[in-house]
Amino acid sequence: MSVKTLPTQEEVLTQLRVEILTGRLQPGQQIVQDALAEKFGVSRVPLREALKILEGEGQVTHHLHRGYFVAELSITDLHEVYRLRALLEREAVTAAVANITDRDLLAIAELATQVRKATATGEVLAITAANREFHFAIFELSEMPRLVRLLRQLWDSTDVYRSVYFAQAPNRERILLEHDEILNALSARNVARTVRWHDTHRDNSVATVSAVISS
Repeated sequence: MSVKTLPTQEEVLTQLRVEILTGRLQPGQQIVQDALAEKFGVSRVPLREALKILEGEGQVTHHLHRGYFVAELSITDLHEVYRLRALLEREAVTAAVANITDRDLLAIAELATQVRKATATGEVLAITAANREFHFAIFELSEMPRLVRLLRQLWDSTDVYRSVYFAQAPNRERILLEHDEILNALSARNVARTVRWHDTHRDNSVATVSAVISS
């Protein structure tokens, strides 16, 4: 008889991210731990540890005697995190362009194709995952693992903002055009143009999501 393996803390964390990213857990909503533990098939221990990680990222907040809540969308938080991303991503992209090979370009072009396929489905989770792979394939060429780890943390904390952006069809079309421009700049080994298109890509997201939050 096979023994059912319980989800690990990492798996619980992934499930929580999906709940927030897809809107099943809404900004400001209280997280009922007993209900989620039952849904995930775990005890409250790995769930609580996963919530602490999300709290450190700013995705959930903890209130004494009240418990955990999904963080509200905040323009101030959005601008701060994306400002940090801008500073670090410029460093990563600059280093990546110096290291990129023709083989790397083919791999990144294939990832851009995967983003296009995901965009055609309109599924936010698929688009988010494919978009992330595309960008981190570039960042990892910087050969600065500590910098890439910091970027992963910042991206984790802004997944919910990206889900707002990807939910709108015009924005999904825009990211495809911007990815094409990033690829063209990479192919030309043009550092300034690659950085500029990354900045444009990120700034469009910030402007659109800020408008949504304000409204």
